[in-house]
Amino acid sequence: MRALSLIFGILAALGLILGVLPLFGWLNWIFVLPPALLGLIFGALGKDRTATTLSAVVAVLAALRLMLGGGVL
Repeated sequence: MRALSLIFGILAALGLILGVLPLFGWLNWIFVLPPALLGLIFGALGKDRTATTLSAVVAVLAALRLMLGGGVL
């Protein structure tokens, strides 16, 4: 579970890098939030603090970007 959670967290972080750019905020809905939430779930099931923290930080940053861009009201 730890490896799966880390993989989802890293993939979400890579998507977040691109999703922060202007006009690419929509990527956060498709390529960042779902893998980050899956990483949170698998990290919690595997009781791995590092992977859970990575996924939580990525999910919060993606949600913040969506709020600033008007994607989440």
